[in-house]
Amino acid sequence: MLLFILKIVLAPILVVQARQVKQNTPRLPEAGGPRKGIRGDGGKQIRLLILGDSAAAGVGVDLQDHALAGQILAFFGPDYRVEWTLKAKTGVTTKKTLEYLEALAPDVFDVAVTSLGVNDVIADISPELWMEQQKQLVSLLREKFRVHRFIISAVPPMALFPAIPRPLGWYLGLKAARMNRLLNAWLKNQPDCECVEFDLPMDPALMAADGFHPGPGLHTLWGKEISDRIISAARKED
Repeated sequence: MLLFILKIVLAPILVVQARQVKQNTPRLPEAGGPRKGIRGDGGKQIRLLILGDSAAAGVGVDLQDHALAGQILAFFGPDYRVEWTLKAKTGVTTKKTLEYLEALAPDVFDVAVTSLGVNDVIADISPELWMEQQKQLVSLLREKFRVHRFIISAVPPMALFPAIPRPLGWYLGLKAARMNRLLNAWLKNQPDCECVEFDLPMDPALMAADGFHPGPGLHTLWGKEISDRIISAARKED
């Protein structure tokens, strides 16, 4: 109800500020480099799928080695052999990711890492609809891609993005927070899923040049947190 009231009351300002952000924010390319491969030759094997939007695609850094995928892989020790695939694209929503996966042939992965939600917030998808789509995504990955461990990145605190002015940032931040509350409530009953809360420092110095995407420093912190979660789960399964 609060989100609805804010949207109605602030509508003229939100529309103007959203237009300004779109016009003024530099459009950075996705990171270059391979989007699949094998890292390491250890005896512990993990098949890893990384799904997401521009943040997962590495917008804001130069190479995939410095982006989320590369930083996740960087923290696996010599005991591991990680066969990894990155499927991420600027602008995708959870619904578009679902449609993309539905069109693919079946495959097998052990772990799925997701980074989705920012574009859903921008597209003004309701938190409740977004949550239903998240459930569909997890179900599809379980059934079609045999995933048995999910590391789901929370929607970042968009109110703190340097590129987004207030009150637009406040509104987007409240919506992102509502999505995260719904996500965490559902995950309490999903033993194969866990959420990586976005409690990383939102220091502008750690952000990309556009003030909207994570820079190399945030990718390192984010990647290490996810890698630690995957390794911890793998050890419990041994």
